Amino acid sequence: MSGHANSLKAILLALGANFAIFVSKLVAALVTGSGAMLAEAVHSLADCGNQGLLLLGMRQARRPPSDEFPLGWGKAMYFWSFLVAILLFSVGGMFSVYEGVHKLGHPEPLRWPWLALGVLVFGIVAEGISMRGCLQEVNKARGNQPLWTWFRETRSSELLVIFGEDLAALLGLCLAALAVGATMLTGNLMFDALGTLAIGVLLLVVAVLLAVEVKALLIGQGVEPRRRAELLTFLNSRSEVAEVLNLITLQMGPDVMVAVKAKMAPASSDRGLIDAINAVEAAMKSEFGEIRWSFFEPDVTD
Repeated sequence: MSGHANSLKAILLALGANFAIFVSKLVAALVTGSGAMLAEAVHSLADCGNQGLLLLGMRQARRPPSDEFPLGWGKAMYFWSFLVAILLFSVGGMFSVYEGVHKLGHPEPLRWPWLALGVLVFGIVAEGISMRGCLQEVNKARGNQPLWTWFRETRSSELLVIFGEDLAALLGLCLAALAVGATMLTGNLMFDALGTLAIGVLLLVVAVLLAVEVKALLIGQGVEPRRRAELLTFLNSRSEVAEVLNLITLQMGPDVMVAVKAKMAPASSDRGLIDAINAVEAAMKSEFGEIRWSFFEPDVTD
């Protein structure tokens, strides 16, 4: 079973790194006139906005249930994650593509290219630290799963977005460094423009991948397949349960709703049946701490 990841830690690490990188990139872009550097500065600013929206989503997700929202606000996290993927990532990507096309048609010589390269190296180090912290939390969550499997199956949208954001930022910085370095070595300004275009395409690809995954959570996914299998095994192992006829789960941000239809072991009375159901539910919530709501229906057939 996987561990519990600290998404807040990953978000705060990314926010601190991206703000420092944004300031350094912006100064360098104004001095050098590098399109790739300017694209990276916009990307880092968008990343800071990303983290702000994710923090807002985490705060809203903690709102208690009410008559109007009986299952709470947990899925607010998915809304803000989806907004990050669609608006900020895509806007950053489209701006980078626009800047690259503009530089292809109107190339401008680089000024202080060594400064640009130095800022990019600083950015790679800072973003690498953020990425390392994010991967530590991802590894806690994914357990022995392959990274791609975790990406497709995780229900932690905020950690998913931070991972995609950090990965895109790190790769984008490397592309920008290669573009500036190639321009310095050859004197060909096309490398700077092509680097900017490559950064834009990278951001758009990441945006689409994240949007697809978070969209599924917005529609209403159950728990991760491995977690559902663990839950089924647990229910079938209970002496009170003769057979699990149906199991429905719904991921609600950090919380989970579970509906069980089961054939129960024979009970001496109606009260005995009620006590058996209550015992199973209590044990289930104790074993699976993320379960906040459970609905248990005894039956003989599905």
